[in-house]
Amino acid sequence: MTGHQRVDGHKPVRTALIGYGLAGSVFHAPLIGAVEGLELSAVVVNNAQRQDAARRDYPQTKLFASVDELFNNASSFDLVVVATPNDTHADLAEKAMQRGLAVVVDKPFAISTAQAKHLIEIQKKTGAKLSVFQNRRWDCDFLTVQELIDTGKVGTVTRLESRFERYRPVPKPGSWRETTAVETGGGLLFDLGSHLIDQAMHLFGKPISVYAEMKTRRTGVLADDDTFIALQFDNGICAHLWVSLLAKKPGPRFRLLGTAGAYEKYGMDPQEESLKNGLRPGDEQWGVEPAANAGTLSATLDHLEFDGKIASRRGSYEQYYVLMRDAVANGAPVPVQPEDALKALTVMEAARESATTREPIAV
Repeated sequence: MTGHQRVDGHKPVRTALIGYGLAGSVFHAPLIGAVEGLELSAVVVNNAQRQDAARRDYPQTKLFASVDELFNNASSFDLVVVATPNDTHADLAEKAMQRGLAVVVDKPFAISTAQAKHLIEIQKKTGAKLSVFQNRRWDCDFLTVQELIDTGKVGTVTRLESRFERYRPVPKPGSWRETTAVETGGGLLFDLGSHLIDQAMHLFGKPISVYAEMKTRRTGVLADDDTFIALQFDNGICAHLWVSLLAKKPGPRFRLLGTAGAYEKYGMDPQEESLKNGLRPGDEQWGVEPAANAGTLSATLDHLEFDGKIASRRGSYEQYYVLMRDAVANGAPVPVQPEDALKALTVMEAARESATTREPIAV
Protein backbone atom coordinates (compact mmCIF):
# COMPACT_ATOMS: atom_id res chain seq x y z
CA MET A 1 0.00 0.00 0.00
CA THR A 2 1.08 3.55 -0.64
CA GLY A 3 1.12 5.81 2.40
CA HIS A 4 2.99 7.01 5.45
CA GLN A 5 2.62 6.68 9.21
CA ARG A 6 1.04 9.77 10.73
CA VAL A 7 3.31 12.20 12.49
CA ASP A 8 1.37 11.62 15.75
CA GLY A 9 2.23 7.92 15.62
CA HIS A 10 -1.31 6.76 14.89
CA LYS A 11 -2.26 4.68 11.89
CA PRO A 12 -2.59 6.51 8.57
CA VAL A 13 -5.96 7.49 7.12
CA ARG A 14 -7.01 4.48 5.02
CA THR A 15 -8.18 5.82 1.68
CA ALA A 16 -10.16 4.08 -1.06
CA LEU A 17 -10.16 5.64 -4.53
CA ILE A 18 -13.14 4.96 -6.80
CA GLY A 19 -12.11 5.37 -10.43
CA TYR A 20 -8.74 5.18 -12.15
CA GLY A 21 -9.17 7.32 -15.23
CA LEU A 22 -7.48 10.68 -15.71
CA ALA A 23 -8.66 12.14 -12.40
CA GLY A 24 -7.93 9.04 -10.36
CA SER A 25 -4.60 8.01 -11.84
CA VAL A 26 -3.03 11.41 -12.57
CA PHE A 27 -4.32 13.55 -9.69
CA HIS A 28 -5.75 11.69 -6.72
CA ALA A 29 -3.60 8.56 -6.41
CA PRO A 30 -0.23 10.36 -6.66
CA LEU A 31 -1.27 13.12 -4.27
CA ILE A 32 -2.68 10.68 -1.72
CA GLY A 33 0.53 8.67 -1.94
CA ALA A 34 2.65 11.76 -1.38
CA VAL A 35 0.98 13.01 1.81
CA GLU A 36 2.26 11.82 5.16
CA GLY A 37 -0.55 10.23 7.15
CA LEU A 38 -2.59 9.09 4.13
CA GLU A 39 -2.56 5.57 2.74
CA LEU A 40 -3.91 4.52 -0.66
CA SER A 41 -5.46 1.31 0.65
CA ALA A 42 -7.74 0.39 -2.26
CA VAL A 43 -8.67 1.32 -5.81
CA VAL A 44 -12.04 0.48 -7.34
CA VAL A 45 -11.77 -0.04 -11.10
CA ASN A 46 -13.59 -2.49 -13.39
CA ASN A 47 -11.81 -1.75 -16.67
CA ALA A 48 -9.20 -4.47 -17.30
CA GLN A 49 -6.63 -2.11 -18.80
CA ARG A 50 -6.98 0.34 -15.92
CA GLN A 51 -6.81 -2.50 -13.42
CA ASP A 52 -3.45 -3.45 -14.93
CA ALA A 53 -2.30 0.17 -14.69
CA ALA A 54 -3.35 0.46 -11.04
CA ARG A 55 -1.68 -2.86 -10.20
CA ARG A 56 1.52 -1.70 -11.88
CA ASP A 57 1.50 1.74 -10.24
CA TYR A 58 0.50 0.57 -6.74
CA PRO A 59 1.29 -3.14 -6.40
CA GLN A 60 0.59 -3.21 -2.65
CA THR A 61 -2.84 -1.56 -2.96
CA LYS A 62 -5.97 -3.71 -2.90
CA LEU A 63 -8.09 -3.71 -6.07
CA PHE A 64 -11.88 -3.98 -6.12
CA ALA A 65 -13.82 -4.55 -9.32
CA SER A 66 -17.01 -2.91 -8.02
CA VAL A 67 -18.16 -0.35 -5.49
CA ASP A 68 -20.26 -3.08 -3.84
CA GLU A 69 -17.03 -4.89 -2.93
CA LEU A 70 -15.70 -1.68 -1.41
CA PHE A 71 -18.82 -0.87 0.58
CA ASN A 72 -19.09 -4.47 1.83
CA ASN A 73 -15.68 -3.82 3.40
CA ALA A 74 -16.43 -0.26 4.52
CA SER A 75 -15.05 -0.79 8.03
CA SER A 76 -11.57 -1.27 6.53
CA PHE A 77 -11.44 2.36 5.34
CA ASP A 78 -11.68 5.91 6.66
CA LEU A 79 -11.93 8.01 3.49
CA VAL A 80 -13.43 7.45 0.03
CA VAL A 81 -12.42 9.53 -2.99
CA VAL A 82 -14.96 9.65 -5.83
CA ALA A 83 -13.20 10.13 -9.19
CA THR A 84 -15.84 8.78 -11.55
CA PRO A 85 -18.06 10.31 -14.31
CA ASN A 86 -19.96 13.35 -13.08
CA ASP A 87 -23.44 11.81 -13.07
CA THR A 88 -22.32 9.17 -10.53
CA HIS A 89 -20.80 11.55 -7.98
CA ALA A 90 -23.86 12.18 -5.83
CA ASP A 91 -24.94 8.54 -5.57
CA LEU A 92 -21.49 7.25 -4.62
CA ALA A 93 -20.89 10.05 -2.13
CA GLU A 94 -24.21 9.36 -0.41
CA LYS A 95 -23.53 5.63 -0.18
CA ALA A 96 -20.11 6.26 1.34
CA MET A 97 -21.43 8.70 3.95
CA GLN A 98 -24.26 6.32 4.88
CA ARG A 99 -21.53 3.82 5.79
CA GLY A 100 -19.78 6.32 8.02
CA LEU A 101 -16.96 7.16 5.62
CA ALA A 102 -15.47 10.58 4.94
CA VAL A 103 -15.75 11.58 1.29
CA VAL A 104 -13.83 13.63 -1.27
CA VAL A 105 -15.79 14.20 -4.49
CA ASP A 106 -13.94 15.27 -7.60
CA LYS A 107 -15.37 18.40 -9.19
CA PRO A 108 -18.12 19.03 -9.98
CA PHE A 109 -19.59 18.11 -6.60
CA ALA A 110 -22.87 17.08 -8.29
CA ILE A 111 -24.74 17.90 -11.49
CA SER A 112 -27.56 19.91 -9.89
CA THR A 113 -28.21 22.07 -6.87
CA ALA A 114 -30.91 19.59 -5.80
CA GLN A 115 -28.30 16.81 -5.62
CA ALA A 116 -25.87 19.08 -3.77
CA LYS A 117 -28.48 20.07 -1.18
CA HIS A 118 -29.35 16.42 -0.64
CA LEU A 119 -25.69 15.49 -0.08
CA ILE A 120 -25.31 18.31 2.46
CA GLU A 121 -28.39 17.00 4.29
CA ILE A 122 -26.88 13.50 4.38
CA GLN A 123 -23.59 14.94 5.63
CA LYS A 124 -25.35 16.71 8.48
CA LYS A 125 -27.33 13.58 9.43
CA THR A 126 -24.35 11.24 9.36
CA GLY A 127 -21.68 13.64 10.60
CA ALA A 128 -19.33 12.37 7.89
CA LYS A 129 -16.64 14.70 6.56
CA LEU A 130 -17.48 15.82 3.00
CA SER A 131 -15.45 17.95 0.58
CA VAL A 132 -15.08 18.69 -3.13
CA PHE A 133 -11.69 18.48 -4.86
CA GLN A 134 -11.04 22.04 -6.01
CA ASN A 135 -7.29 21.55 -6.35
CA ARG A 136 -6.84 24.66 -8.48
CA ARG A 137 -7.16 26.85 -5.42
CA TRP A 138 -3.51 25.78 -5.09
CA ASP A 139 -2.42 26.68 -8.64
CA CYS A 140 0.78 28.75 -8.59
CA ASP A 141 -0.74 31.60 -10.62
CA PHE A 142 -3.99 31.66 -8.67
CA LEU A 143 -2.04 31.87 -5.41
CA THR A 144 -0.13 34.79 -6.96
CA VAL A 145 -3.35 36.58 -7.96
CA GLN A 146 -4.71 36.03 -4.46
CA GLU A 147 -1.57 37.50 -2.92
CA LEU A 148 -1.66 40.55 -5.23
CA ILE A 149 -5.24 41.22 -4.16
CA ASP A 150 -4.59 40.64 -0.45
CA THR A 151 -1.54 42.96 -0.43
CA GLY A 152 -3.23 45.69 -2.48
CA LYS A 153 -0.57 45.62 -5.19
CA VAL A 154 -3.10 46.58 -7.91
CA GLY A 155 -5.20 48.82 -5.68
CA THR A 156 -8.95 48.25 -5.59
CA VAL A 157 -9.77 45.37 -7.94
CA THR A 158 -12.15 46.20 -10.77
CA ARG A 159 -11.96 43.17 -13.08
CA LEU A 160 -10.63 39.63 -13.23
CA GLU A 161 -10.19 37.78 -16.51
CA SER A 162 -9.49 34.07 -16.24
CA ARG A 163 -9.14 31.43 -18.94
CA PHE A 164 -8.66 27.73 -19.52
CA GLU A 165 -8.21 27.65 -23.28
CA ARG A 166 -6.86 24.67 -25.19
CA TYR A 167 -6.92 23.50 -28.80
CA ARG A 168 -8.46 20.11 -29.52
CA PRO A 169 -10.36 20.43 -32.82
CA VAL A 170 -11.03 16.69 -32.96
CA PRO A 171 -12.90 15.31 -29.92
CA LYS A 172 -10.95 12.87 -27.79
CA PRO A 173 -12.13 9.32 -28.61
CA GLY A 174 -14.04 7.66 -25.79
CA SER A 175 -14.12 10.75 -23.57
CA TRP A 176 -17.36 10.81 -21.57
CA ARG A 177 -16.81 14.52 -20.93
CA GLU A 178 -17.27 15.19 -24.65
CA THR A 179 -19.91 12.57 -25.48
CA THR A 180 -22.20 13.30 -22.52
CA ALA A 181 -24.90 15.97 -22.58
CA VAL A 182 -24.74 18.97 -20.24
CA GLU A 183 -27.85 17.71 -18.44
CA THR A 184 -25.95 14.64 -17.29
CA GLY A 185 -22.69 16.37 -16.45
CA GLY A 186 -20.84 16.70 -19.75
CA GLY A 187 -19.11 19.73 -21.21
CA LEU A 188 -16.68 22.43 -20.22
CA LEU A 189 -18.96 24.32 -17.84
CA PHE A 190 -18.97 21.34 -15.46
CA ASP A 191 -15.33 20.52 -16.15
CA LEU A 192 -12.85 23.40 -16.31
CA GLY A 193 -15.60 25.97 -15.84
CA SER A 194 -16.25 24.73 -12.33
CA HIS A 195 -12.62 25.55 -11.44
CA LEU A 196 -12.84 29.09 -12.81
CA ILE A 197 -16.12 29.77 -11.03
CA ASP A 198 -14.78 28.39 -7.76
CA GLN A 199 -11.63 30.50 -8.01
CA ALA A 200 -13.59 33.69 -8.71
CA MET A 201 -15.98 33.04 -5.84
CA HIS A 202 -13.11 32.15 -3.51
CA LEU A 203 -11.70 35.63 -4.22
CA PHE A 204 -14.86 37.74 -4.30
CA GLY A 205 -17.75 35.81 -2.75
CA LYS A 206 -21.07 34.98 -4.37
CA PRO A 207 -21.97 36.99 -7.50
CA ILE A 208 -25.24 38.87 -7.82
CA SER A 209 -25.74 38.12 -11.52
CA VAL A 210 -24.53 35.73 -14.21
CA TYR A 211 -24.39 36.07 -17.98
CA ALA A 212 -23.19 33.19 -20.16
CA GLU A 213 -22.70 32.07 -23.73
CA MET A 214 -22.41 28.30 -24.15
CA LYS A 215 -21.60 26.90 -27.59
CA THR A 216 -21.03 23.44 -29.04
CA ARG A 217 -18.63 24.01 -31.92
CA ARG A 218 -17.21 20.59 -32.83
CA THR A 219 -18.91 17.72 -34.62
CA GLY A 220 -19.77 14.72 -32.47
CA VAL A 221 -19.77 16.65 -29.18
CA LEU A 222 -23.00 16.75 -27.15
CA ALA A 223 -22.14 19.51 -24.67
CA ASP A 224 -20.50 22.92 -24.55
CA ASP A 225 -16.89 23.15 -25.75
CA ASP A 226 -16.62 26.95 -26.08
CA THR A 227 -18.12 28.90 -23.17
CA PHE A 228 -17.96 32.43 -21.72
CA ILE A 229 -19.25 33.41 -18.28
CA ALA A 230 -19.54 36.91 -16.81
CA LEU A 231 -20.02 37.30 -13.07
CA GLN A 232 -21.03 40.59 -11.48
CA PHE A 233 -20.33 41.07 -7.76
CA ASP A 234 -22.06 43.52 -5.45
CA ASN A 235 -18.79 45.38 -4.81
CA GLY A 236 -18.59 46.32 -8.49
CA ILE A 237 -15.99 43.72 -9.45
CA CYS A 238 -16.55 41.85 -12.70
CA ALA A 239 -15.10 38.40 -13.44
CA HIS A 240 -14.95 37.31 -17.08
CA LEU A 241 -14.26 33.61 -17.52
CA TRP A 242 -13.50 31.65 -20.69
CA VAL A 243 -13.23 27.90 -21.29
CA SER A 244 -12.61 26.60 -24.79
CA LEU A 245 -11.20 23.63 -26.69
CA LEU A 246 -10.91 25.63 -29.90
CA ALA A 247 -8.38 28.29 -28.94
CA LYS A 248 -5.44 27.85 -31.28
CA LYS A 249 -3.82 30.85 -29.62
CA PRO A 250 -4.93 31.05 -25.96
CA GLY A 251 -5.41 34.37 -24.23
CA PRO A 252 -3.81 35.20 -20.88
CA ARG A 253 -4.47 32.69 -18.12
CA PHE A 254 -5.08 35.63 -15.78
CA ARG A 255 -5.55 39.36 -16.26
CA LEU A 256 -6.20 41.28 -13.07
CA LEU A 257 -7.10 44.98 -13.23
CA GLY A 258 -7.23 47.45 -10.36
CA THR A 259 -7.17 51.15 -9.65
CA ALA A 260 -3.38 51.13 -9.07
CA GLY A 261 -2.16 48.58 -11.56
CA ALA A 262 -2.60 45.41 -13.59
CA TYR A 263 -1.24 41.86 -13.69
CA GLU A 264 -1.16 39.67 -16.78
CA LYS A 265 0.03 36.10 -16.98
CA TYR A 266 0.17 33.47 -19.74
CA GLY A 267 0.63 29.72 -19.52
CA MET A 268 -0.82 26.97 -17.34
CA ASP A 269 0.14 25.95 -13.82
CA PRO A 270 2.76 23.17 -14.21
CA GLN A 271 1.43 20.68 -11.65
CA GLU A 272 -0.85 18.66 -13.95
CA GLU A 273 1.92 18.09 -16.49
CA SER A 274 4.35 17.36 -13.67
CA LEU A 275 2.07 14.66 -12.31
CA LYS A 276 1.73 13.13 -15.78
CA ASN A 277 5.52 13.11 -16.12
CA GLY A 278 6.12 11.42 -12.77
CA LEU A 279 7.10 14.45 -10.67
CA ARG A 280 5.69 14.39 -7.14
CA PRO A 281 5.27 16.75 -4.17
CA GLY A 282 8.58 16.98 -2.37
CA ASP A 283 10.62 16.91 -5.58
CA GLU A 284 12.81 19.98 -6.00
CA GLN A 285 10.91 21.43 -8.96
CA TRP A 286 7.43 20.46 -7.80
CA GLY A 287 5.02 23.38 -8.14
CA VAL A 288 7.72 25.68 -9.53
CA GLU A 289 6.65 27.52 -12.65
CA PRO A 290 9.23 28.09 -15.42
CA ALA A 291 10.64 31.61 -15.25
CA ALA A 292 9.54 32.19 -18.85
CA ASN A 293 5.89 31.92 -17.75
CA ALA A 294 6.16 34.51 -14.99
CA GLY A 295 3.45 37.14 -15.09
CA THR A 296 3.93 40.86 -15.57
CA LEU A 297 2.90 43.43 -12.99
CA SER A 298 2.48 47.07 -13.90
CA ALA A 299 1.61 49.16 -10.86
CA THR A 300 2.31 52.19 -8.72
CA LEU A 301 3.90 50.86 -5.53
CA ASP A 302 4.74 53.28 -2.71
CA HIS A 303 4.54 56.16 -5.20
CA LEU A 304 7.06 54.40 -7.48
CA GLU A 305 6.27 52.93 -10.86
CA PHE A 306 6.94 49.21 -11.26
CA ASP A 307 6.66 47.40 -14.57
CA GLY A 308 8.21 43.97 -14.84
CA LYS A 309 8.06 40.24 -14.29
CA ILE A 310 7.12 38.74 -10.93
CA ALA A 311 7.69 35.07 -10.13
CA SER A 312 4.62 33.00 -9.37
CA ARG A 313 4.19 31.46 -5.97
CA ARG A 314 4.91 27.76 -5.63
CA GLY A 315 1.89 25.59 -6.41
CA SER A 316 0.82 22.95 -3.90
CA TYR A 317 -2.00 20.58 -4.88
CA GLU A 318 -0.93 18.25 -2.08
CA GLN A 319 -2.07 20.88 0.43
CA TYR A 320 -5.67 19.86 -0.30
CA TYR A 321 -4.98 16.34 0.95
CA VAL A 322 -2.93 17.56 3.90
CA LEU A 323 -6.00 19.47 5.06
CA MET A 324 -8.32 16.56 4.27
CA ARG A 325 -6.12 14.21 6.28
CA ASP A 326 -6.36 16.57 9.25
CA ALA A 327 -10.13 16.79 8.83
CA VAL A 328 -10.55 13.01 8.95
CA ALA A 329 -7.91 12.30 11.60
CA ASN A 330 -8.31 15.26 13.92
CA GLY A 331 -11.70 16.83 13.19
CA ALA A 332 -10.29 19.93 11.50
CA PRO A 333 -12.38 21.73 8.84
CA VAL A 334 -12.38 20.19 5.36
CA PRO A 335 -10.29 22.06 2.74
CA VAL A 336 -13.28 22.97 0.55
CA GLN A 337 -16.72 23.14 2.11
CA PRO A 338 -19.67 21.41 0.35
CA GLU A 339 -21.60 24.67 0.74
CA ASP A 340 -19.01 26.32 -1.54
CA ALA A 341 -19.77 23.67 -4.16
CA LEU A 342 -23.51 24.30 -3.79
CA LYS A 343 -22.99 28.03 -4.40
CA ALA A 344 -20.90 27.24 -7.49
CA LEU A 345 -23.61 24.92 -8.82
CA THR A 346 -26.16 27.72 -8.30
CA VAL A 347 -23.99 29.89 -10.54
CA MET A 348 -23.61 27.10 -13.13
CA GLU A 349 -27.37 26.59 -13.31
CA ALA A 350 -27.82 30.35 -13.74
CA ALA A 351 -25.20 30.26 -16.52
CA ARG A 352 -27.13 27.55 -18.36
CA GLU A 353 -30.34 29.58 -18.03
CA SER A 354 -28.59 32.71 -19.26
CA ALA A 355 -27.15 30.89 -22.28
CA THR A 356 -30.70 29.89 -23.22
CA THR A 357 -32.42 33.23 -22.59
CA ARG A 358 -29.44 35.36 -23.67
CA GLU A 359 -30.07 37.55 -20.63
CA PRO A 360 -28.23 38.08 -17.34
CA ILE A 361 -29.68 35.98 -14.50
CA ALA A 362 -29.89 37.24 -10.93
CA VAL A 363 -28.36 34.84 -8.40
